[in-house]
Amino acid sequence: MLLLRLLILAMLLLHPRRLVVALALLLVLAATLVALPAWGAVPASAQQYQRLLTRSAHAYWGLDAPIATMAGQIHQESAWRANARSPVGAQGLAQFMPATSEWFATVYPAALGDNQPYNPAWALRALVLYDRWIYARVSGPNQCERWAKTLSGYNGGLGWVQRDQRLAASRGADPARWFDHVEHHTSRADWARRENRGYVRNILTRWEPMYAAAGWGRGVCGA
Repeated sequence: MLLLRLLILAMLLLHPRRLVVALALLLVLAATLVALPAWGAVPASAQQYQRLLTRSAHAYWGLDAPIATMAGQIHQESAWRANARSPVGAQGLAQFMPATSEWFATVYPAALGDNQPYNPAWALRALVLYDRWIYARVSGPNQCERWAKTLSGYNGGLGWVQRDQRLAASRGADPARWFDHVEHHTSRADWARRENRGYVRNILTRWEPMYAAAGWGRGVCGA
């Protein structure tokens, strides 16, 4: 918008014969800005998987499943790209590492069957179930705190969440609370700490509200 104001100011100083050219440029600029996607908009690629995610979440979490939270998680993981592959080898919508997807397929064989991380239906079921598996093994004073630990575990492993809680308790922080307590205590490598803490905060404070506002259902830390 600052650019538009400067252009309008410059137009006021132009010779009348040049004003027509300036107006044409202004119209082109305005059309370009209108064509740009809005910041914070749900990507179009997400729409084709909304029903599939909702069905999987309801099947394993119940009708009050926090769809907006899970949608934010997929947004953070793969930006809804079913063929996504990270530099370290994580695969598909849910970005499972090969060893994790192979192991987890054996935990829920009836629901998951063969390991298929690039199959969107498999990936969404696996994400929903893995969230549930971790969620059952952590606790918190409210859903937001408990889900923060769940997401940290999804990203970096449940064992690290448990170690971070013990370290937080040894330093006088509240091991039951993630935000401003456990999240500030870890012995992970610095790059791993930044990635893990950013992962949790991006999903719960940035993407979850975006999907909730777009009508994807409730989240766990807000509406």
